[in-house]
Formats: sequence, C-alpha cells, structure tokens
Amino acid sequence: MAETILFVDDQKIYLDYTRELFGNRGLAVMTAASGSEALRIVNENIIAVIVADNQMPGMNGLELLAKVKEISPHTVKVMMTGSADLATTLSAINNGEVFRFVVKPWKDAEMVKAVKDSIRRFRILQSLKREDEFVLHSLAQTIELKDACTKGHCDRVATIALQIAAKLGLSEGKQEEIKFGSWLHDCGKIGVPEAVLNAPRPLTEMEFELVKNHSVWGCTVVRKANLSETVQNVVLYHHERYDGRGYPSGLQGKEIPLEARIVAVADVFDALSVDRPYRKKLSREQIIETIDGMRNTHLDTEIVNALFAVIGA
Repeated sequence: MAETILFVDDQKIYLDYTRELFGNRGLAVMTAASGSEALRIVNENIIAVIVADNQMPGMNGLELLAKVKEISPHTVKVMMTGSADLATTLSAINNGEVFRFVVKPWKDAEMVKAVKDSIRRFRILQSLKREDEFVLHSLAQTIELKDACTKGHCDRVATIALQIAAKLGLSEGKQEEIKFGSWLHDCGKIGVPEAVLNAPRPLTEMEFELVKNHSVWGCTVVRKANLSETVQNVVLYHHERYDGRGYPSGLQGKEIPLEARIVAVADVFDALSVDRPYRKKLSREQIIETIDGMRNTHLDTEIVNALFAVIGA
C-alpha cells in the first residue's frame, strides 16, 4: 500500500503544484489549505509524511506540527519555510520537532529529496515500532511471571483501556501509547520481592510502602528506554487517586494525566474481575457497584462512565 503524504499550504498554487509533482511517484497525495483542515485529515488517515508551510494564517506550521506530534507521533514532519524563518526552522530541527526543511520558493529536486528521505525515515520508524511492540509485550509478560495471580493482567488492562480511550475519542497515536503504558504499568514490580507480591493476606504497612515504590521504579525504567511521556505518565501515576490521596505524588483530579486516569479505571476493573491470594473475584454486579462507589474518590467519574458504556453496564 502506498504511503500517504500530506501537503499543507494556504496558497492553492503550491498545493496544485505539489499534487502534480508527486502524483505519479507511487505515493498517495493529500492536501490541506489550513492547519485545522490538516489536523482533521491526520485524525482520519495514516499519514507517513506531512509537509507544512510555516507562514499560514490562524495556525502556523510549527504549531500544526506540534499538534501532529501528539496525534500521530510516527508521522515524519517537513517544514516549508521562507528565508526569514530559517533560524526558527533550524531550531525546530535541532529540538527534534522537524525532520527536514525546504526553503520557499523551492526547487523540485530539493522537495523530492526531502520527501524521499522522510518516507525512508517513516519506514524505519514503522520497523522499529513493530520490534518495540514485541519487546515491550515480552517484558510485560516476563514481569507477570513474578506474580502467578496476575497472568494476563497487563493484556486485559490494555484491552479495556483502549476501549475506554476510543470511547473518549482519543487519537490512534494516543491509544497506541496507552496500550504500551498499560502493558508496562506494573513493570516496577520487578523490584518487589515475590513473597510480598504473592502474600496470601493483606500487606503490612511496611510491605505496602515497599510495593508503592513500584510506580517510581517503573517510570525510571521506561524513561531510560526513551519511551514517550504518555507511557511514563501511565507507569508513574496509575495509582494516583482522584481525591488526591493516591501515590506517589498525591495528584488530584485533572492534575492526574488523562492516560493515567484511564489505565487506573481499567486496572481496578481487571483486579476486581480475577481471584487474588487474599480474596475471590467479584461478580459482575459487585464489580459495577464497587467501581460506581469509587467515583470522585479513587476514579474519574467521566472515565467510569466510559467504562460502563464499554461493558454495557
């Protein structure tokens, strides 16, 4: 399947020319005349490369590409820029916000090379992504071996979290990062003794304080692995409570990143749905009643509503 390239410029003459230039090069070409139109296209399509003019009314190119990074992190970004904006564009490249640039008015050979390099970059990122999925999933399964009662927990949490995220209208890119975060949310438990994880009784205060460290330990792991901020937020904050009485930072309400609030709800749902050493799993009715009672204390009520919509409660 041909990769899709999106050109964004408020001047129709450039859009028409680029469509003609790349129309017979084995690429699917799309165009947008504004930043808002481009964001709609990125939300609805897999875009390999976006080439955006910087000087546009309303939303400029740098603002657009920053939003694209959130929606579709693997889309490769190219800036069309005038000579007056060259310093700004070079700074964006140095900061990793832009992959290539072409100076307007550009020469065909320069634009073609920039797009070819970007397509190559996109294909490399896709290969790395597939490899990363295998590695990250394997890591999650390895961690679960420490706790026999949580076998399959990370996969189930990811499944529910993705359904909630879709219900809330989050982008595919954000959903993918939430999936990775769900797989790895308990990765810090690698540092917790198995005797504590598998204790057939409620934990002592000292043991619980030890277990609470797993979110910070886990975040250190994913940060060193250069995983995204979304993944880090899930691992670090999935035990924060909506009323501010969670850990490790005592964040409250919307201070807790949305992705962590989503995984917290999915985590609780799965935990109540399986047997644990110190209690039996709850019935469906008991699960719904328990989670309903956790609104605005442990959990965000909007996300609880999304969960109930997903499971048909």
